[in-house]
Amino acid sequence: MIERKITIKVDNQLLIDALVETTELSKQTLKSALDKGCVWLKTDKQISRIRRIKKPLKIGNEVFIYWNEEILSSVPTQPTLIIDKKSYSIWFKPAGIFSQGSKWGDHCSLTRLVEKMLDRPSFLVHRLDRATSGLMIVAHSKAMARDFSKLFADRLIKKTYLAIVSGSFPVEKISLDDDIDDKHALSHITKLAENQEKTLLSIHIETGRKHQIRKHLSGFNFPIIGDRLYSDAKKDHLEDLQLQAVNLVFNCPINQQSININLSEKEQLKL
Repeated sequence: MIERKITIKVDNQLLIDALVETTELSKQTLKSALDKGCVWLKTDKQISRIRRIKKPLKIGNEVFIYWNEEILSSVPTQPTLIIDKKSYSIWFKPAGIFSQGSKWGDHCSLTRLVEKMLDRPSFLVHRLDRATSGLMIVAHSKAMARDFSKLFADRLIKKTYLAIVSGSFPVEKISLDDDIDDKHALSHITKLAENQEKTLLSIHIETGRKHQIRKHLSGFNFPIIGDRLYSDAKKDHLEDLQLQAVNLVFNCPINQQSININLSEKEQLKL
């Protein structure tokens, strides 16, 4: 693992040369690392991810590399395109894919995968936890990203999830409104089906607090199966987190027509 800051002392030095000199990694390894998003460039104005191997640098520039072989060797499951509106698209994100990258790379993030698949810039407008699968919107311009961010902020996008919990859920319908991080949070829960061991729930959230559904169900003593944060599920638990975003309803920012997208029944969680 390498976590290093490199201060450039030679004007017009190429990025790849600066990295070779200071990391002892091969050019081929570094090219792959750059493409996977673990190298950052800090100039006078900003710090941003950099991928151009022959980027000429200036004296005083700072290059940061966060190289972790285990992370960079991860092979992501590919997302599935549901709708392409050119200025935005809607995808099925499998469990295991990050919504966005970290300083250690972005090749396993939805935004980067979409960017490469469609050859368009991609901007995150909402999030799903890595362990959560389901529908996600990706904007392809800064203007569209602002439009969707406002829709989410104004609660004009309806989001519905499925979750599976252990045992028999005791009520047919309930609204949970315990505050999360001292902020109002509201989740509407409906029982859909159950068997001798599990219950399938539908959840509509009116607010979008971090881990809202997971925290609300855990607080109600029915944590989601496979939840390693808010239940006693261990890292080697046989099942992944049984939480999935299955429906999005909103007015298209382009033409104001109603969009109502459901995840295909084949992909949906089942008991």
